[in-house]
Amino acid sequence: MRVMVIGSGGREFAIGRVLKQDPAVTKLYFAPGNGATTMLGENVSIKDYGELAQFALDNAIDLTIVGPEGPLSEGVVDVFKAKNLVIFGPSKAAAQLEGSKVYMKNFLAKNGIPTARYLETDHIGDAFKFIESLTPPVVVKADGLCAGKGVIIAMSHEEAKVAVSEMLSGKAFGDAGKRVVIEEFLDGYELSMFALCDGKDFILLPAAQDHKRLLDNDEGPNTGGMGAYAPTPLVDDVIYEKVKDRIVRPTLKGMQEEGAPFEGVLFIGLMIVNGEPITLEFNVRFGDPECEILMPLLKTPASELFYKAATKQLDTLNVEFHDKFAVGVVMASRDYPYSNSEPAEIVVDEIHHSEIAENAHIAYAGVSAEDGKLYATGGRVLVCVGVGESIKEARDRAYMLCGQVHYAGKKLRTDIAYQALR
Repeated sequence: MRVMVIGSGGREFAIGRVLKQDPAVTKLYFAPGNGATTMLGENVSIKDYGELAQFALDNAIDLTIVGPEGPLSEGVVDVFKAKNLVIFGPSKAAAQLEGSKVYMKNFLAKNGIPTARYLETDHIGDAFKFIESLTPPVVVKADGLCAGKGVIIAMSHEEAKVAVSEMLSGKAFGDAGKRVVIEEFLDGYELSMFALCDGKDFILLPAAQDHKRLLDNDEGPNTGGMGAYAPTPLVDDVIYEKVKDRIVRPTLKGMQEEGAPFEGVLFIGLMIVNGEPITLEFNVRFGDPECEILMPLLKTPASELFYKAATKQLDTLNVEFHDKFAVGVVMASRDYPYSNSEPAEIVVDEIHHSEIAENAHIAYAGVSAEDGKLYATGGRVLVCVGVGESIKEARDRAYMLCGQVHYAGKKLRTDIAYQALR
């Protein structure tokens, strides 16, 4: 099987890594990939989706997997399907579940899917009035795509009003913030769940927990994610069944009724409040860094999983996962998330310890290659992933690997998976 992965981050590296280990995969492409994906396959620098689909045809690519939300919202799946190519991901119409927070919240309400009380508006007076009706903290979200940064948790009414004013004026997120969603704050614990869907059937993956804040103890600004672990012991079979019955099945049914059957990854951001799963948001792709920890737990060949999901055959697949835990620690650049940093050479010590060599690995993200060397090029640079029989063992291995990686200005949290270990 010849496979192409669209994207350039750690998520795409992680998908590529498990495909590289899959005996069924004979050739692997990345479009555009990053400085490290050439360790796994061949990078393709074609930006136009029509040209990329033609490349897939010309090179007899059997399966394309889309990683990031941008190409999905721009309709890359529709372009490929118009040429009868097999591609994993939602259509442009279905990708609105992430592309528009307003569409998503209204969809949840229409289909009776549990979510927080909310108002969607572009009118500042209505927004201020609704803010006053809530008890802080107040959640303010930009409608459009903001690379994971368009959510503000305001600790006071005043702070919420400032956030709304900056979004609606275009100052905060440009056009993506010209319409906003204001929500009540839910008090519970957050989880990430991922359902692989083929329009009708689905497979729910082990629940993960992400760490959004930049600093230890969940302090500092929100980021794209500084680490994650899975499966989390905070979820039992009862919660999994509630998520399937109350969220995933009504979503697949609702999207069929919208004329936009959902195929691809449904990423459910959940708040568990008194044992009840409440939907915070949908995304239409794997989370990053959650993808980096879920892929090594997959026992079923990745090519089979993605191909059957992309060809509406999930009902014929029995998916298996390793009975293990994975922890991923993000290493970021010096100035993340405030600004870009100067490129810095990455040096990885030779790994002599067999425990680390066999049970930990790096998923590269914000890196470039030059003269055989890798450079950190800003943002989230890489994820050190450890796998073990327990969360503690997996975490210890991930941090041991972090100690082997060096570049100027490296930044990381030291408490990933603390929720499960305290």
